[in-house]
Amino acid sequence: MENSPEDMSDTKLQDQEDSSNNDGESLKSSNSNSEMTRGKKGEYLRKLNEMEEADKYAEAKTTTLDMEKQEEERYKKWDEALNEIYGVLKEELSKEEMDKLREEQRNWIKHRDEAAKESSLKYKGGSYESLEYVATQASLTKERCYKLVAHYMK
Repeated sequence: MENSPEDMSDTKLQDQEDSSNNDGESLKSSNSNSEMTRGKKGEYLRKLNEMEEADKYAEAKTTTLDMEKQEEERYKKWDEALNEIYGVLKEELSKEEMDKLREEQRNWIKHRDEAAKESSLKYKGGSYESLEYVATQASLTKERCYKLVAHYMK
């Protein structure tokens, strides 16, 4: 596992605040979080940060089987969030924007699965192979959630 949630959680909200939305407007305004926390974008950024904090402070499992189950649960949680975000975007985006996002999402899914496979190969035949695969899927899905909210949500 290359990037753990602990490595990235402290900067995730700051990164998203400094990102720009489709109109090129900064999410960070007047050094205040109050504007960022309004609307669906702010609501979802808060929700994602809470999920990430829960991951960060989850009890560390000690056996490979338990670690794999934990990562499967983490992946499922982030995938459900991704699907929820995608559903919101279906309502918010124009048909043209949604068509573009749909194609981008299909390509991203292929990339996620290929990256997870490649990452897991360093443990090929070992007990960590499937753990690394699902952990990579979970981490990439978490990153995708943040990206969709930051770049597409209004």
